[in-house]
Amino acid sequence: MREGSLDAPTRHPIPWNDADFYDTEKLDAELRRVFDICHGCRRCFNLCDSFPRLFDLIDDSESGELDSVSSADFKPVVDACTLCDMCFLTKCPYVPPHEFDLDFPHLMLRYRAVEKRQGKISAMDRQLTETDRNGKLGCSMSGIANWATSCGNAMTRGLMESVAGVHHEAVLPSYAPKTFVDQAKAQPAAANATAPAHGRKAVLFATCFVNYNSPDIGMDTRAILARNGVETEVVYPGCCGMPQLEQGDIQRVADSARRTAAEMVAWVDKGYDVVSLVPSCTLMLKFEWPLIVPDDANVKKLSQATFDASEYLVDIAKKEGLAEGLSAVEGGVVVHIACHARAQNMGQKAAEMLRLLPDTPVTVIERCSGHGGSWGVKKDFFEVGMKVGKPVFRQAAKAAPGWVVSECPLARDHIVQGMERLDENGAQAAKALKAAHHPIQIIARAYGL
Repeated sequence: MREGSLDAPTRHPIPWNDADFYDTEKLDAELRRVFDICHGCRRCFNLCDSFPRLFDLIDDSESGELDSVSSADFKPVVDACTLCDMCFLTKCPYVPPHEFDLDFPHLMLRYRAVEKRQGKISAMDRQLTETDRNGKLGCSMSGIANWATSCGNAMTRGLMESVAGVHHEAVLPSYAPKTFVDQAKAQPAAANATAPAHGRKAVLFATCFVNYNSPDIGMDTRAILARNGVETEVVYPGCCGMPQLEQGDIQRVADSARRTAAEMVAWVDKGYDVVSLVPSCTLMLKFEWPLIVPDDANVKKLSQATFDASEYLVDIAKKEGLAEGLSAVEGGVVVHIACHARAQNMGQKAAEMLRLLPDTPVTVIERCSGHGGSWGVKKDFFEVGMKVGKPVFRQAAKAAPGWVVSECPLARDHIVQGMERLDENGAQAAKALKAAHHPIQIIARAYGL
């Protein structure tokens, strides 16, 4: 037996259709097997709050070992996991093909799937994951919705905290009065026939966040691709299912995967690449869906045809070259490499993309921001997320750039809020930032779009 492994990590399909997957005794045995190995290794102690909670739980037990820990005390460890995958991909020496066969995030997913089957996921948590329904409603009454969700609205945010469990200080995404899909239909983008990459075709998977909350990211991406000769179409069959995955609703994710893949593959068959605009959604299409429905040929084909937005522009730059016209961006850029971008194992594509700009300093932060999707806005975890993200906030404030962006736009807002809470210097640095969330928007400004 080797102590660790230098082999590339591999992942098994998730056996969520097997009865043993939901067997509580077998789940507990696997939790104890994995937790015991983690407790002896501790390499992941600084990644997230799950591991400090686990180690303290065992260390403070009667024997100082797992044998004196009650299984009922495992839940806080599971609840602290954001399914970021960083332990699996960057830290753990015991992931498959090592014979210890550890996959901590998917074990946490299994625990939540069992909770889901037992009816232990709260009704309010389930409602928070209904991104399509919430998005349609929010866009239809964006003025009222944005007023109600503003951090400055003490009345409504206090009510949201007591009823929905959303921390009153957590910044929530605003709703656009018009979706990305609708804006794209109203504003056609003609491909530049003189660009080196002319002839490429890409279908943009809008994602729920860009479609309902930040259409500017989608419109900027589309304009950049048009400038570079890429013919684009915009589609949104529905949410990728990441919010449901976080709650252990794997059946719902599988249904979304099959339905969306069937629609998207029609574009792939017509020669289109698939470009996803948010890394969490890209991760689902590329990696999680094929592990959840490994027998679906459409899902497999879609996975192989999908690019993250930054990844796609870098691919154009390397293979054909970018269209001329990029200028320097004043003030310098801090780019945060989101965990779900790192989990795609494609390198720092956002940083590569921004370094294509002339005379523009780029500072890279590759560390968890502490946001974690819906996890980071809940009253039970918001302050934990702020603690986890503090090193990122400090790095960003120290750089005092003109722009702070992240491949995860939600993480960007979290970082800026964290900068504001640091001290006077951090607050001043945050106040001086220019408006942009995603690194692709910096490229749009460099093109003058």
